[in-house]
Amino acid sequence: DWLASPDGVGFLAGQAVPPGADPIATAYAGHQFGNFVPQLGDGRAILLGEVVDRQGQRRDLQLKGAGPTPFSRRGDGRAALGPVLREYIVSEAMAALDIPTTRALAAVLSGDRVQRETMLPGAVLTRVASSHIRIGTFQFFAARDDRDAVRALADHVIARHYPQVATDAYPYRALLAQVIARQAALVARWMHIGFIHGVMNTDNMSIAGETIDYGPCAFMDAYDPATVFSSIDQNGRYAYANQPRIALWNLTRLAECLLPLFDDDQTKAIEIAKEQLATFSPAFDAAYTQGMRAKVGLSGAEGDDLVGGFLQLLGQDEVDFILAFRRLCDAADGDASDLRTMFAEPAAIDAWLDAWRKRRNDGSPNGAALRRINPAFIPRNHRIEAVITAAVRGDYAPFEELNAVLARPYEDQPQFAAYAEPPRPEQRVLQTFCGT
Repeated sequence: DWLASPDGVGFLAGQAVPPGADPIATAYAGHQFGNFVPQLGDGRAILLGEVVDRQGQRRDLQLKGAGPTPFSRRGDGRAALGPVLREYIVSEAMAALDIPTTRALAAVLSGDRVQRETMLPGAVLTRVASSHIRIGTFQFFAARDDRDAVRALADHVIARHYPQVATDAYPYRALLAQVIARQAALVARWMHIGFIHGVMNTDNMSIAGETIDYGPCAFMDAYDPATVFSSIDQNGRYAYANQPRIALWNLTRLAECLLPLFDDDQTKAIEIAKEQLATFSPAFDAAYTQGMRAKVGLSGAEGDDLVGGFLQLLGQDEVDFILAFRRLCDAADGDASDLRTMFAEPAAIDAWLDAWRKRRNDGSPNGAALRRINPAFIPRNHRIEAVITAAVRGDYAPFEELNAVLARPYEDQPQFAAYAEPPRPEQRVLQTFCGT
């Protein structure tokens, strides 16, 4: 109720600092598309402070688009309405899909206009996160060879995010192990729903294992492992299928920052880092494989060839990734007609379905169980663009409706069935853009 009051809206718009807050813009460094930049930082974001929520968890409150900071690099520090709504929609949808993510508390119009390719309405997003500490935060201090600061930051991260390793005999290597495990699980979950982050720079990877910084992100429509949407990813570095490899590359940069905390002997420290980094691929493979087996309703390694075969068929016919798995749920109840119509030559999918049915048994999940794993609704790119276009005209009804649908991604919602459909050719979004 207070947030909806004039004082609350003033707080959300960055017009009033709440009692007890000491706002800052945080510094960090980062590898951007593989190139190291020793100083970046929040160019359009202000960290208001921390609150403890009703579950006793500590949260950061941050405003995005509230104005210039010391790190704005000649930018205006503002946010246009479109990127604010994109982050709101996608982050809230990810939460509904049970994927670790920052959250969007509110989006408000700022009342001013911001200059991008054209003049656009300005807006401010209030973001909530378990913290805004990134791999790039460690890189900022490591690049300055400030080992005391790296250690202080590591101690803070352990206390805030990984208290279970505080009493470990080797807490800093245990910290790295925990971050690796969370990132492996996170990226596997991205892959299960066709999510493409779009800008997996080290400054966009949360140390807490949450999805953060929804810039040129998008969701894959037709299955293609090489899919790229981001306009700034010219060489496909952050393509859908590359995300696990890039996550490991980024984690290797984190390990480099922590080397002085592992051992005074650099050779020994490097071996310790390598030992921990070697756990990423097995952890990712296990999480990804388990999730994909669950999506087709099979358990055990005997289902792996069927998963691979299904994906191959999707790629050959450019079949919609999300919808194909959702229609497989119907096939589990005995009706494969809608799934078959998605393929140009049904004979191939018929052969796959025959093999799939033979692997299933009395204990295999039925359609209802599979629908709790395979969502019907994701934030499809063309829907997001339509919502933004309407909002820029002052019509927020499509935004409200889309968010309501995405809040229940695993339910059929027949009255909103159109939101589950892939885009028509003329509706396809081929590129997404960074909000700055």
